Amino acid sequence: MDRVVAVVLGGGRGSRLFPLTHERAKPAVPLFGKYRLIDVTISNCINSGINRIFLLTQFLSASLHRHIMMAYKFDNFSKGFVEILAAEQTEQKQDWFMGTADAVRATLHHIRHFASEETLILSGDHLYRMDYSKMIDRHRTCDAGLTIAVYLVNRDDASRMGLLRVNKDGYVEEFVEKPKDPEVIERFRAPDEMCRQVNLNPEDGWYLASMGIYVFKSKLLQECLQGHDNDFGSQIIPGLIGQVKIATHLHEGYWADIGTISAFYKANIQATQVNPPFPLYSPGHPIFTHMRSLAPARIIRSAIRDSLVAEGTDLHGAIISDSVIGVRSIIRPGATLKEVVMLGADYFEEENPKFFEGEFQPTVPLGIGKNVTIEHCIIDKNARIGDDVIIRRQPEDLNYDGEFYYVRDGITVIPKGAVIPPKTLI
Repeated sequence: MDRVVAVVLGGGRGSRLFPLTHERAKPAVPLFGKYRLIDVTISNCINSGINRIFLLTQFLSASLHRHIMMAYKFDNFSKGFVEILAAEQTEQKQDWFMGTADAVRATLHHIRHFASEETLILSGDHLYRMDYSKMIDRHRTCDAGLTIAVYLVNRDDASRMGLLRVNKDGYVEEFVEKPKDPEVIERFRAPDEMCRQVNLNPEDGWYLASMGIYVFKSKLLQECLQGHDNDFGSQIIPGLIGQVKIATHLHEGYWADIGTISAFYKANIQATQVNPPFPLYSPGHPIFTHMRSLAPARIIRSAIRDSLVAEGTDLHGAIISDSVIGVRSIIRPGATLKEVVMLGADYFEEENPKFFEGEFQPTVPLGIGKNVTIEHCIIDKNARIGDDVIIRRQPEDLNYDGEFYYVRDGITVIPKGAVIPPKTLI
């Protein structure tokens, strides 16, 4: 793997994850109480033996940059790094990244200084666990110019994905990006043997979808980026079919695109289940993140069922069920939380510089107040929820923008730093 360079695409605006992306890039969104979404992809690289990693960023990247700088520091002997390449203007290019391929093209002059035989292109906002070394081994065994990681999806999801049709040897013969025509979609039914490989019934109707994970021969990648095509899925890959050998690597585990509020909420709540589809710990494949010197969670006179509670949390007289409680969360007596994803806080109240300097005198303390009831809700970082607040479960199809909250697909979202006055009813 020392002949491989990984390029992680830091994501676009992430508008479907608003308001969680109001002040941060999508890969920087907190996950499972203590991680960031970007940690999943970078951890996959490290666990696969790939430690030369470039992260391409563009929108609202300050918190993402800060997290990367604090979390990923390699020793001097490993020659590993996670280097941030932000969008930049040059004498030849005045635009921002115009697509996935354009982002790699714009930063290629930095990347190619590190000699590599293969370049691994990754997305920074997907949830999965993969050993990339197996994919690269297949790429080398097939002597392919390009290898695409693929995943089986059902008919409902097929129109949202890039679909592939392969021959009996698993080489790509056709590729289409997000097709809407039912007749076109039907051409991309997955081969029966691939369905059986992951214990799925071929008769149920499964389709072969691209995961947006590519291994290129580095020389071929440089040739592909000589033109003006801006996107891998809709332009680069279709143009390579019939010109070079394109192999596939079937991913047999869990995979999810955390691109919407409902997908983000579902992934977090599922992590609290007895047998979660994505276990947070897998032997030999941990998720790395920024190490904090926080005290253990303190739980006093509280009842907790089927939940995740991160370090630095203080629960006093609370009832918590089916919830994720993030770092430094403060939950006061009489509070009841059910199916809540609380992202925590960046600081304790007394550590806030503005609070110390007298510039900020909060009327509602950080965290959740007394006798609060919250259901089916996402609470972003540094939120202040006053005493006797009630946040009820909303209809599943409701989308609404309130004064200090949002509702997306029936999920109430309290944005970062919001202040909910006491006795508010939502």
